[in-house]
Amino acid sequence: MAIVKTSDWAAVGIATACGAGFAPKAPGTAGSIVGVLIYVLMERLQVGAYYLHAILFFFIVGIWASSRVENLWGHDSQRIVIDEVVGQMITFGMAAGRYQLSAFYIFLGFGLFRLFDIVKPFPIRRFERFKGGLGVIADDVAAGLYALAVLSLVVRYVHG
Repeated sequence: MAIVKTSDWAAVGIATACGAGFAPKAPGTAGSIVGVLIYVLMERLQVGAYYLHAILFFFIVGIWASSRVENLWGHDSQRIVIDEVVGQMITFGMAAGRYQLSAFYIFLGFGLFRLFDIVKPFPIRRFERFKGGLGVIADDVAAGLYALAVLSLVVRYVHG
């Protein structure tokens, strides 16, 4: 019987976004929903000014957790969804702490991130080549930046 370290349990909890990665269907979508919920919760609690700090925290901790969990499940296992959480959070970075996005823009941002995460337009797929946890998270960061750019343009031109 293998001995499981406490840090492995913590890494699994983080990498799976508190279990969202164990969703039987579309675990990446479940991870993205966690990212949306973090944005909404921070805005509702009026701590959106710290949203970029939260992104950085989840990015750093996500790299660590993904690296640890890769040793258990292999590179970029579909159960590792902290990368979707971070990418989805990046999508809403322009609004956090400045104004609350309406439900329409939250759904649009969710859809844009999922689209870019699945399609992986150039050069997103290249980021998957990085080793370890950085390789797990980097492509989703890029997809989040693409979604952020499109969402920002839509918000700007619709609302002036």
